Amino acid sequence: MAQQPPILLIDAPSLYFRAYFGIPESAARTAEGQPVNAVRGFLDMLAQLVRTRRPDRMVCALDHDWRPAWRVELLPSYKAHRVAPEGGEVVPDTLSPQVPMILEVLDAIGITAVGATGYEADDVLGTLSVTQPGPVEVVSGDRDLFQLIDDSRGVRLLYVGRGVAKLDDCDDAAVRVRYGVPADRYADFAALRGDPSDGLPGVPGVGEKTAARLIDRYGGLPGILDALDDPTSGFAPGLRAKLDAARDYLAVAPKVVRVATDVPLPALPTALPTAPADPDRLLELAERWNLAGSCRRLVDAPAGGA
Repeated sequence: MAQQPPILLIDAPSLYFRAYFGIPESAARTAEGQPVNAVRGFLDMLAQLVRTRRPDRMVCALDHDWRPAWRVELLPSYKAHRVAPEGGEVVPDTLSPQVPMILEVLDAIGITAVGATGYEADDVLGTLSVTQPGPVEVVSGDRDLFQLIDDSRGVRLLYVGRGVAKLDDCDDAAVRVRYGVPADRYADFAALRGDPSDGLPGVPGVGEKTAARLIDRYGGLPGILDALDDPTSGFAPGLRAKLDAARDYLAVAPKVVRVATDVPLPALPTALPTAPADPDRLLELAERWNLAGSCRRLVDAPAGGA
């Protein structure tokens, strides 16, 4: 029996940041000199994904709140190093104007983009991954999304850490090979190991190998914390002391790392359009922003266009 086409769930911020830093501004500008490198790169990434993954549905998830207050309340260091002096996220000055441009082009093509107040794009992706019929392919360069992988539902992560052209198609076995833990324990693993890019300190002295070994032995953080109270549980004295000192952190960190799967989202059109929703508007945007080639590649991609 033929494999059903997947839905592609796109971590839009992850991809457009990658596009911005991957394409020089000098290589993609409007006639007036405005940089469109992030827009062009993002659209080309989507086109390549559509050509190679052959989805019949697509949704782009957005950061309506890149640093939700409920996560900061649990862990004040969460993404604190990325807060701009005037507030908000540190974003390059020439990237910020390109995000609305991306959304306008997606709207003219007919590709759904959605965010939710109080939640990150990760949380939107997490909710869609459990509510949309499979197979599901989540596209991101964010390691936290390894936790969404679910072989039983056909949820995979297309990890673009090396770029879309060299994406890693990951199932549960791939996470076990990479980190030594199952996908559904990745949040506990990340809490133990820490992640400086998110302001997640981890347990001092506990690296990836020790975190994986602890999860393998005790099943996850609840089992690890229970074992700390058992003098016969076999912890080395130094490791027991490190974990014991980090109890308050370990009580909240998994909730911060864990992707929400219950974000209130409206009913969404997910079908990948076979023709632009508003061709006249798309043509006008493509001409205004010097994006004719990228727009054409994305529009043609469902039919296998180059």
